[in-house]
Amino acid sequence: MAELVTTGHGDVERIADQAGLTLRYTNRSKDRTSAVDALTRRIDSVEPVLARNGVTVRSRSLAVNDSWNGRHRTGASASQAYVLLVTDVTVLNDLIGDLVTTEPSELQGPDWDLADASDARQEAQREAVADARAIAQGYADALAGRLGPLLRLDDTSPGRIRPLAFSAAARSAGAGRAPDITELALEPQPVTVSAMCSITWDLLA
Repeated sequence: MAELVTTGHGDVERIADQAGLTLRYTNRSKDRTSAVDALTRRIDSVEPVLARNGVTVRSRSLAVNDSWNGRHRTGASASQAYVLLVTDVTVLNDLIGDLVTTEPSELQGPDWDLADASDARQEAQREAVADARAIAQGYADALAGRLGPLLRLDDTSPGRIRPLAFSAAARSAGAGRAPDITELALEPQPVTVSAMCSITWDLLA
């Protein structure tokens, strides 16, 4: 009995309906206590910006470290990082503009995603199987044989492709003034959901 192994690939695009943002605030001082105190005062202006509909803080993480120059301790730094999920993309531009006015040390995103990719994944899987079958049928015809039953299927799918539309260290052009970011075109982007499979077929004479 002869066997034929083919690989199929399917891609399905959907417009993203949610986005992720990451940002970090860092303060440096002569010692760890002073650095944390300064960071706490700075964060006081951040939390109200995040308290809006359609924005969820997925995580907050604090890091406190000594600063060194060679073997000499020169002070300390304290930083707080946020991971945000924006489920209402209509608030994204205003959110980013307001966040920039809080002077984050780093702001990255949006990282576009789908709230529910199950339908797109199933469509990509159907395309992948159809692709593998078409390739297998071509080989069967080339060998003057017949394509028999499917014997084995292995899923080799990659993860979703989530394009980054904006990524930059954030510094506002003027303290307290929200920048105009409309020209950055932070509109929901297509998200590609991919499926790949390796299929073993029975090749009949």
